[in-house]
Amino acid sequence: MSRDPRIVIVGAGVAGLTMAHVLDDNGFTDYQILEKGSDVGGVWHWNRYPGLTCDVPSQIYQFGFAPKADWGRIWATGAEIAEYFRDVADSLHITEHIRFGTEVVSAEWSDTDNEWSITTRDGAAVVADIFICATGVLHNPAIPDIAGLESFTGPVVHTARWDDAVVTDGARIGIIGTGSTGVQVVSALAPAARSVTHFVRSPQWVLWAPMRMRQPAFVSSLLRRAPWLHDRLYDGLLWGSGILADITTRPSWRRRLVQDYARLCLRLQVRDPAIRPTLQPDYEPLCKRQVVSGTYYAAIRQPHVSVVTDGIDRVTPSGIDTADGIHHDLDVIILATGFRAHDYMRPMTITGRGGRALDEVWDDGPRAYRMTAIPDMPNLFTVLGPNSPTGSISLQYSAELTAKYIVGWLHRFRRGELTTVEVTEEATDEFNREVTEATGPTVWNTGCNSWYLTESGAVDLWPFQKSTLTRMLSETVDDHFHIT
Repeated sequence: MSRDPRIVIVGAGVAGLTMAHVLDDNGFTDYQILEKGSDVGGVWHWNRYPGLTCDVPSQIYQFGFAPKADWGRIWATGAEIAEYFRDVADSLHITEHIRFGTEVVSAEWSDTDNEWSITTRDGAAVVADIFICATGVLHNPAIPDIAGLESFTGPVVHTARWDDAVVTDGARIGIIGTGSTGVQVVSALAPAARSVTHFVRSPQWVLWAPMRMRQPAFVSSLLRRAPWLHDRLYDGLLWGSGILADITTRPSWRRRLVQDYARLCLRLQVRDPAIRPTLQPDYEPLCKRQVVSGTYYAAIRQPHVSVVTDGIDRVTPSGIDTADGIHHDLDVIILATGFRAHDYMRPMTITGRGGRALDEVWDDGPRAYRMTAIPDMPNLFTVLGPNSPTGSISLQYSAELTAKYIVGWLHRFRRGELTTVEVTEEATDEFNREVTEATGPTVWNTGCNSWYLTESGAVDLWPFQKSTLTRMLSETVDDHFHIT
């Protein structure tokens, strides 16, 4: 007997909004989105720190189904992206499906009723035939384990939970963390600070780019008046992302060219031969998530800005002691230390078939079948799940492909062809063997310690070409699933 499935989506960021749009586009209206935050946007809602800028050009960091012609900058600010997400959710009538301030704490599959029972922080229960986790990757802040951190008498703020009440103008600021966030915060706060001390445990390669460049008004006007041209531009940028995938996934002259540019940026912008070695990483460019900035090297050349490469020994009530015995007096400590990138749906407790917990399934690290399905978890799908970060391919493109793949199963549910669908262990193991093999020649596997690596040392990224992504998410293989 045919019927529309009851669908619950967790998360209203890139993945959740994309999933909702594809559901609407295919006539699935019985869905709700549970979002723990007070607004849409995911990472762009939680991150509001000074200087927040997307490290991907605006014209590709957008939904293919909701083009925006009039970006203010070539690389958009976090505030503009958050506003764009709100506009997309409102204009596509997705907002009316969202329950804000609703954090999911657990989800349990019933083998008897073939449905998910989902419990929220306030004790409410929601029942679903299909459970879709669109929680993304970067949402649980990573707090460093530094002795004495709790003893500091001034404000300690993580960039992913920024407090606008913190006064940084005229303050002595210590910033811990060297990824894109750390670089952006140093650049943004340095002009008005009394002093900025950037604690750099491991220096990063920084590609120079004019990140503050405005998008010319005539470009916005042209793209608005000629939607076909805007579509061509977007398609061209997607094609370009395929070239980036080639750079990262296999050695080539393109990879060498980009790496040579990274080394040139350091050589040209840090002229002092005494300082340059302290800022030169001991790993290949592109091995970590690439940092892009047009202002960082200029910021650290200012006399009141210093880079400290000695390890942090401990935090004291008045500042930070480093391993060289120096005490750094501080008024504010900023943690630009990123996220627990491999949590995915966690810390919510998920229990699948036969009472098997997700933590048990993921005992050796997060794994899924083609980023979308997990063994022993019937009727559960992930959008931008394990292996979905690419470092090159548009996340919006990946999310839309995944959403359409999931909807293919939902059409069969609605037609009465299936009640449950659950990926097999064998298919999941085979896919993950292919991932491990494909990871070998990637630049992420060349010997650096990055957030791409799981605790077991596996690279949790998409190691294939864009064409492989498209093919794998454009077909369903029944033999890879238990279907009832």
